[in-house]
Amino acid sequence: MYYLIYGLLYLFSLLPFFILYAISDFAAFLLYRVFGYRKAIVINNLRIAFPEKNEAEINSIAKKFYTNLCDTFIETIKLLSLSESRIRKRAVIDLDECNALAAKGKNIQFHSGHQMNWEYANYAIALNLKAPWVGVYMRINNKALNKIFYDMRERYGTVLVAAQEFRTRMHSVFNKQYTLGLAADQNPGTPAAASWLYFFGRPTSFVTGPDKGARKNNTAVVFVKFVKVKRGYYRYEPTLITENGADLKEGELTLLYRDFLEQTIRQEPDNYLWSHRRWKWPWLPEYSGKWIDHSPMP
Repeated sequence: MYYLIYGLLYLFSLLPFFILYAISDFAAFLLYRVFGYRKAIVINNLRIAFPEKNEAEINSIAKKFYTNLCDTFIETIKLLSLSESRIRKRAVIDLDECNALAAKGKNIQFHSGHQMNWEYANYAIALNLKAPWVGVYMRINNKALNKIFYDMRERYGTVLVAAQEFRTRMHSVFNKQYTLGLAADQNPGTPAAASWLYFFGRPTSFVTGPDKGARKNNTAVVFVKFVKVKRGYYRYEPTLITENGADLKEGELTLLYRDFLEQTIRQEPDNYLWSHRRWKWPWLPEYSGKWIDHSPMP
């Protein structure tokens, strides 16, 4: 089954971009107009994030989001056959400052949100970072697809750690110099153990691991902004937050990340993964001990 699926996807990846993007446009039309794939979630998320926008503006963002989502899927398959030289042209990042930190022996924790294209971001960093690059990923239930994506993601040296085994592997992975990539905007599995703060004006739970890890391991922290230059071309902009995570107070990094994420999303609202439920967990008074925002809790 693996070889059959891989062969079909590889042949598909050989199609030129203009044909692939025509397919992407059609797929986006089907998802948005015909099947309404998670459309209610997308629209509701956008209404929460942008209450000042009217319905026409909300639907315009949603339509562009579906195009970006389909483009990301198509561009990911294209990576199966895309050469390194073409990848470097389409996924650009300046890591000079990060490489200088790595040369001094610093461990680095990269934070981003679910902007698109995240697969290109993995390649861009792996190709340009002069230190071991560790990426945390979610396993795909289909074993054949999981192996295809695993092999593709580690193509340029990324050390992959499944989220499901992060706790058991972290000691072996992090006992030497590392740089760690985190899409830190996932919903926590246990809201009672999460950090709570406002996100686009609504109480929201954030995972605590990135904040704790940066302080415990005294890593440098870098936020990465994703910019879609044009279709199929991305620029990734790293910003150094601190060289010493241990200098941060508890919750401070999460608040800085929240501000960064909001600003990034506002600049390109259609390029964020709105199909997942960012406000999945409702605020309950029993979480008051986990409130970290400077603004008063609800």
